[in-house]
This record gives sequence, C-alpha cells and structure tokens, in this order.
Amino acid sequence: MNPPRYPSLYEVNTRVRLRHLARETGRHTTLDDIPDVWLTGLAGCGFSWVYLMGVWETGEAGRRVSRSNEEWLEGYRSLLPDLREEDICGSGFAIAGYSLHPDLGDPDGLSRFRERLHRQGLLLMLDLVPNHTAPDHPWVRDHPDYYVHGTEEDLARRPQDFTALDLPGGRTVLARGRDPYFSGWPDTLQLDYGSPALQEAMIAEVQGIARQCDGVRCDMAMLVLPEVFRQTWGRDTEPFWPRVIEAVRNEHPEFLFMAEAYWDLEWTLLLQGFDYTYDKRLYDRLNTGAGPVRDHLRAEPEYQRKSVRFLENHDEPRAAAVFPSNRHQAAAVLTYLCPGLRFFHQGQFAGRRKKISVHLCRGPEEPTDPTIEEFYRGLVACLRLPAFRDGEWRLLDCNPAWEGNPSHDGYIAFAWEVGEERFLVAVNYSPDRGQCYVPLPWADLAGKAVRLNDLMGPANYDRDGGSLLSPGLYLDVPEWGYHVFAVAMEEG
Repeated sequence: MNPPRYPSLYEVNTRVRLRHLARETGRHTTLDDIPDVWLTGLAGCGFSWVYLMGVWETGEAGRRVSRSNEEWLEGYRSLLPDLREEDICGSGFAIAGYSLHPDLGDPDGLSRFRERLHRQGLLLMLDLVPNHTAPDHPWVRDHPDYYVHGTEEDLARRPQDFTALDLPGGRTVLARGRDPYFSGWPDTLQLDYGSPALQEAMIAEVQGIARQCDGVRCDMAMLVLPEVFRQTWGRDTEPFWPRVIEAVRNEHPEFLFMAEAYWDLEWTLLLQGFDYTYDKRLYDRLNTGAGPVRDHLRAEPEYQRKSVRFLENHDEPRAAAVFPSNRHQAAAVLTYLCPGLRFFHQGQFAGRRKKISVHLCRGPEEPTDPTIEEFYRGLVACLRLPAFRDGEWRLLDCNPAWEGNPSHDGYIAFAWEVGEERFLVAVNYSPDRGQCYVPLPWADLAGKAVRLNDLMGPANYDRDGGSLLSPGLYLDVPEWGYHVFAVAMEEG
C-alpha cells in the first residue's frame, strides 16, 4: 500500500467506540466486532490511516488513581452526570504493557484487525508513550534503574512530582512522568533516558510495537529530546529518536513515525527522522486571524508536507465547541485543504461538542449537527480528488479590490494542480464581508474562456482567462465564507 503524498487519518477512541457498540448489541464487544462496513466507509472517504487510540494494556494502579483523583472526578461528572465506576477505565497513556488490553480482544485481536484494515487499503497507527509508564509496569519491579529516582527530600518538597514505592530492594522514591511546565501525572512514573539500558529496552519495545502496526503516534515526543530532558530533570542524555527510528526502519522500511510536538520543536524532531509532526501553531493561529495563518502557510514546503493538520483530537477541545459553525467551516477548509497529513477525530464530522477524557471508556450521547455533517461530507469529497492528495500546492496573493479597501487582508487563497486538473481555494477568514482580487497562477489561461465551478457551494462563474491573470478573480464573500473552485478551460 502506498499512501498518497498528503494522506488523511481518522482517530478512533477505541474503548469508547467499543462501549458504544456494546450498548447497540447488548453484549461485550472486541475489535473483532467492529463491522467491516464501517471500515469500508472510512476507506470510501479517502482515509489512508486509522489511528486506534488507547488499545494497550493498562493496570490497576493507574485505574485506581483515575478513580480517586477528585479534580479528575469532577471533570468526569460534568461530562457524564450518570457516571459509574466502570466508566472510569484509567488513562490509555498510563501503559502497563504493549499488548492488546484483554477487554478489547484476545492477544491476536490486533493482528486480525490490521489484516481487515489492509484488505480495505487502510493502515493501522497505534500509540507509543516514550516518556513514562504506568506504576505497575513490570519494569518498575524488575528494572527500577530504568526510572528517574528521587530522594526522601525530593518527596517531601515536591510530592506532586515524586512517589515512594515498596519494591524488592526496599522503599524507593521514583519520579512521576511530567513535562517541564506542569506537575507530574499521578498515574505514571518517569523513564530515565540518561540510562543506556533504558534506551536499549525502549528500542526493543518499539520494535515489538512495529510488528503489530504500520505506524505510531509518539505521545509528547519532544519530552525525550536531550535539551528538554535536561531542562526537566537536569540530566544529560544521548539522542533517542534517531536510534530507534533507524532500528525500526531496518526491519520495517515503510514504518511511519508521527510526533505529538509543541514548543517550536517540530523541525528538530523532523531532522531526527520523524515523518510528521503535529502542527499546533496552525491550530492556535486559526484562533487569532487571517494574517497569522497566512504567515504560517509561507513556511518551507517540506515543513508543510510533514505537518499534521488538525482542528481537534483527544487532547484538544471539540472544534464545534471552539468555533461557531461558519467559522468552523472556514477553519476546516484552511486546515484540511492545505498540504500535510489531515488528522480527523471520531465525532468531528457529526459536530460533537463534548471532549471525552482519556480516563473514560464511555462518552455522552450527543445529537448530530446536520449542517456540520453536510459540510464535512463535501470536504471529504474534495479530499478524495487526486489534486488534493498528490498535487502541487502554492499560496496565492490576495490584492485590494479598490484603493482604501483593506478587507483583502482577511483572505487566504491557494491553488492545487495535478496534470490538467486545477483548483482554487479562497477563504474570507474574517468576521466581516470582504472583497479582493486573486490573480491565478496559470499563464495558459490567457485568451481562453474559463469555467469556475464551486465544489462546496452553488457558485459557477464563466470568466475570461486574461482577466483571471490580471487583475485576478474578483471575490466578494461574506464573513467566514469560502470557495473551492474547480478551474477548467472551456472547449472551443
């Protein structure tokens, strides 16, 4: 299977999906019970990847923390007023072992599910959590040297970042997993990347994961970079990512590494071998305005190609809760019709508004927003077209419609082409109606009659090709409005 140059990925909250399926069937369900017709539907939407979030084995220690942390419990209850203890299954990122959780199927369940995906032309992505493990991971008892240790003084001064355990060697103070800007996660223990033995063990672990899937989403991948690890723990480490990526690719040359990344460390991770990194900057700038988004899209083409574009995921609020409907649509057109890996989240197409905690295996019942659903149906149809999957992209100028009219600054426009197929995407990413001219980049339009057909709206225009080159296509679009034009020269 050869994914397109700009693939699309669908994230599934596995435990929530199976719990919902169990309510429909009236029995316990596993990966084997996910219907083939649903996978066929994802393939038909043009997806290349299915990311199953939260499939790995978790332990009682992490679940106990999830069920007793008062701050977390308050959040669960606000989401599920009828919360039951069995709804709290523990974080899928407090991992006790990289084997399929028994609740989700037998040990071969992942292999069978992957084979079903492959028959549909889909690839499987799973989680890698490199920074920490659950408190009851076997390494804690068998290899406590793999973890960051503390002292009794550390525990007394920073109880939020350290914990004491009774291990075979006696009472041991270990650090909780954390990043440098927040307190430790109480259901985790911090791995020590200053330990060569730990690095070797993690490489072997990732090699084992790579035999079960086609790619990994690396949780908080920047935390194990030497400069970040030193900032967090004051310890020097050898680079981990180049070694593990090389080791995996020696066995699986096409295996894909996708990094969850923040703090402007995306390029650093790409240089260490990652195929893709999260583009949180674009998401943040979509909350700001057109100018910052346009500036962001001027980045180097290779950076654009390797960026993961998203409007929501399991860590971010629901897009429908952040953006009003018309702005949501404009933001989605910009996010998913620019280059990169297009990342969609379960429930996004239906306009779900409630974010589900990763500690829960049940979500609330929510109505579908028919306007958002219809919008995404049209957007996904565009993403199935060859130009948006494998074509060439370029950012275009948006010029003033007349002197003294600054509204062109709210526009963002770009072109796609592959072979003879050409498309123009233009968005008025502004709270006000605006006008502009967009000069098209195809010189051979001169002297030709040109038809512009909006794939996501009713607009159809016939224009002289020369005028489309200079001064350009005139646009007068309401606030948060957009066009996705197929551009074709008329015969004769």
